[in-house]
Amino acid sequence: MEKVSVFSDGAARNNPGPAGAGVVIKHGGKTVAEVAEYLGKTTNNIAEYMAFIRGLEEALSLGAKEVECFADSELLVKQINGEYKVKNEGLIPLFHHAQSLLKKFKHHKVTHIRREKNEEADLLSNIAIDDHQKASHGPLFG
Repeated sequence: MEKVSVFSDGAARNNPGPAGAGVVIKHGGKTVAEVAEYLGKTTNNIAEYMAFIRGLEEALSLGAKEVECFADSELLVKQINGEYKVKNEGLIPLFHHAQSLLKKFKHHKVTHIRREKNEEADLLSNIAIDDHQKASHGPLFG
């Protein structure tokens, strides 16, 4: 697979709170991978970075040589693209990890998109939280 598009989104309820990462990877417009991963209790910005990193790792595992990333976190996109400095101590190691993953691709581009254009990844991040909460609380009646 030469080039893929990675859509990522992180969600945290009550910021910080239960968090999830959602990733959709497309090749030629067709979905080739989806990830819904529970992240534990963290902030929304950390969840955004974790989802972005997870998307890059998944793209590499699929053998992608080029990646175009789409995220609705303006902070993440501007930090990754060097427009904003990373000041938050919790984000610095995630930023460096993301940069090291991006260097493994022949070509990469990271673009900010509106939330409406990232609905699939957003849904997956919320499914990860919902599924974890359902599993940890057990059956409602029993």
